[in-house]
Amino acid sequence: MDKARLNDDQLIEKIRAKKRELGSQLIILTHHYQRKAIVGLGDFVGDSFELARKAAADRECRYIVFCGVHFMAESAAVLAKPHQVVQIPDEEAGCWMADMADSETVKSAFEQLESLAGKGSTIPVVYMNSDAGLKAFCGDHGGLVCTSSNAEKALKWAFGKGEKVLFFPDRHLGHNTGHDLGLAPEEMVVWSPDKPFGGNDPDALRRARLVLWDGYCLVHSRFTCEHIEEKRAEFPGAKIIVHPECTREVVAMADASGSTSRIEKFVREAPAGSTIIIGTEINFIERLASEYPDKKVLDLHRSLCPNMFKINLGKLSDTLENLGEMNVVRVDEEIKASARVALDRMLALV
Repeated sequence: MDKARLNDDQLIEKIRAKKRELGSQLIILTHHYQRKAIVGLGDFVGDSFELARKAAADRECRYIVFCGVHFMAESAAVLAKPHQVVQIPDEEAGCWMADMADSETVKSAFEQLESLAGKGSTIPVVYMNSDAGLKAFCGDHGGLVCTSSNAEKALKWAFGKGEKVLFFPDRHLGHNTGHDLGLAPEEMVVWSPDKPFGGNDPDALRRARLVLWDGYCLVHSRFTCEHIEEKRAEFPGAKIIVHPECTREVVAMADASGSTSRIEKFVREAPAGSTIIIGTEINFIERLASEYPDKKVLDLHRSLCPNMFKINLGKLSDTLENLGEMNVVRVDEEIKASARVALDRMLALV
């Protein structure tokens, strides 16, 4: 049969047949933001932290196919065993936020901070939404990786190691987490990478405890306080939950905030008949709405991640037909070793 003419049902059956053939040799990991059909074919669905844990724990499989964006598949490749191959259905599924920081500019910022506060004063904490080189930098400089699920634990860990934390690349997750830990506004500053000392007064940097890289998620920065006001007027009894990559103002106005797994739990545990309005990626919200028909699940504002959306049934099928060959995710061994240190520190958080 001509592959170009296969419809979705035929592609799904083709993928399922390949899964049956390979059994435990194959594991398909799917992020919450994937299309519903892709999630339905995954062996495990979760947020970036849960998927990293799953990739690190599975010792039996030979092939890991990661349905997410590239930095997630790259992290899985760092954590994979020597006999395992990690592939992604579309190599072009990147992340704008991850591209907002690179190793050279982060190294420069770190050195400038240490020139002010002293060697060993600053602990780098990198959000999972970053390339392996930045994770390696953290591994080599006493830092670790975090996700939106464990950012608070990661910052507590880092503050136990040094007086300052350089948090990158998402300023909003860092700001919201710092606020939740009780940091005062003046203890948090934003670092603009194209300016000396990040555009800050050196004395302000010496006083700061949390230095926030000026990066952001295009999906979550679209949500505004006006969106919340409009939804509250339309649905007075609704509960609003947003992702912590949203701005501090939006998180403060919402009833709750949390990672995608926290959002899923919030919806699952809400009483039947509840109205829940969610500020995150639209594919995830629409899937929750279909999975919990006894509740009204609505989007705060429609916001789609086009990179997550690049992965479709045809590309997944092609990947499974070319296991070990197509879109293999490779990481330099030296970078992998250092990045593994930073990821292992994250996975060890309790």
